[in-house]
Amino acid sequence: MKAIGIKNLKNHLSEYVRLASSGETVLVTERDRVVAELVPPQSGRAPQAPDALLADAVRKGWLTPPLLKGAPLPPRRPEIPLRKLLADLDEDRSDR
Repeated sequence: MKAIGIKNLKNHLSEYVRLASSGETVLVTERDRVVAELVPPQSGRAPQAPDALLADAVRKGWLTPPLLKGAPLPPRRPEIPLRKLLADLDEDRSDR
């Protein structure tokens, strides 16, 4: 485990990212107080960033994965018929 000041980290970021990716934890300090940690990726983490971000969003409950792979989407029902929407827009415009 290494500790590095935030200013020094900024100047040598790629070196410390390499250290973290090889398995070492790097503590980031500001005025001798730990403010962050660079750690190796967790086991089971997807190697590609978009896949990892999606998996994290699913774990947090922000997204729900589809139940059936490759199944067609169900047809969408419109919330309001187009004629009603256009009539409402005309009515709003006539008030001006």
